[in-house]
Amino acid sequence: MKKMSRLFQFAVSGLLAVLSLAPIQAQAQATDNWPNKGLTLIVPYAPGGFSDTRMRLLARKLSDKLGQPVVVENKGGAGGVIGTSMIAKAAPDGYTLGSGNLAPLAVNPSLMPKMPYNVARDLAPVILIENSPLVLSVANNMPVKTLDELIALAKKEPGKLTFGSSGVGGAHHLSGEMFRDSAKIDITHVPYKGGSPAATDLMAGHLNMMFEMGYAALPSIQGGRVRPIAVTSAERLTILPDVPTMSELGIKGFESYNWQGIIVPAGTPAPIIAKLNQAFNEILKDPDVATAISSVGSQAVGGTPEAFGNFIASETAKWTKVIKSADIKLN
Repeated sequence: MKKMSRLFQFAVSGLLAVLSLAPIQAQAQATDNWPNKGLTLIVPYAPGGFSDTRMRLLARKLSDKLGQPVVVENKGGAGGVIGTSMIAKAAPDGYTLGSGNLAPLAVNPSLMPKMPYNVARDLAPVILIENSPLVLSVANNMPVKTLDELIALAKKEPGKLTFGSSGVGGAHHLSGEMFRDSAKIDITHVPYKGGSPAATDLMAGHLNMMFEMGYAALPSIQGGRVRPIAVTSAERLTILPDVPTMSELGIKGFESYNWQGIIVPAGTPAPIIAKLNQAFNEILKDPDVATAISSVGSQAVGGTPEAFGNFIASETAKWTKVIKSADIKLN
């Protein structure tokens, strides 16, 4: 009887071991077969914008690489938070990925009192696609031609000089606040509902200065309607080789980018993240993609998921400091 009991216990334990392995084997099989259907790429902004245009190009290239359709879905609103929340809440099976951007990942968590997701807990980085530096330009009616002259004028007339932005908490605004703090000057922020009306007022001389995306600033610079003073990248831009960096001009360590990468829901299997990372690193070497990025003054990045995760953390720390120092609050 005891022998039968031991045999029964052995059989049960063996069955439990098999059953416990079943989910692991099923997950491994699902990972090995990935992808065997179409993917969804969520863009947390409206169609036609900078992020949307880039992600649609990447989606086409990724579809070619994986042999499966990649459908782009635009889920704009709340500064990218709505769409990013949908990415965070999607099934972590490798079939939903999204655009991971500066505001919803590294800025809004410090600006918004209640967030529907936790970046570190609910999302996983795949790859940093590109950094997009900004250009500090002044109106043509400004009596300055260099950064030193601009800083000197701001110190001579505290609070009088204005800088425009596309809205509170955006890259334009944060760059201006970081400039204010770094240069120890008092300048007045004028937020607009979008970058275009702010740029229009800069060209008209109603604003004194503005940090603007390179691709957006280039036409007005080339047309002589504004005067470029500096760029916010670590190195000079190929599209503006004669414009020095902020760091070159004495604001050491000053870097500001509007960046975007690829993210997935936390819990997505590591082998799938690795496959996506490899695919996007290869896509960034595609001549069409490389030209599309460099032609607008952006810089292709690439690298590992870990590198992107570290970058998000460092950007969060940097902009949280600026937000607290300037006491920035959403209206």
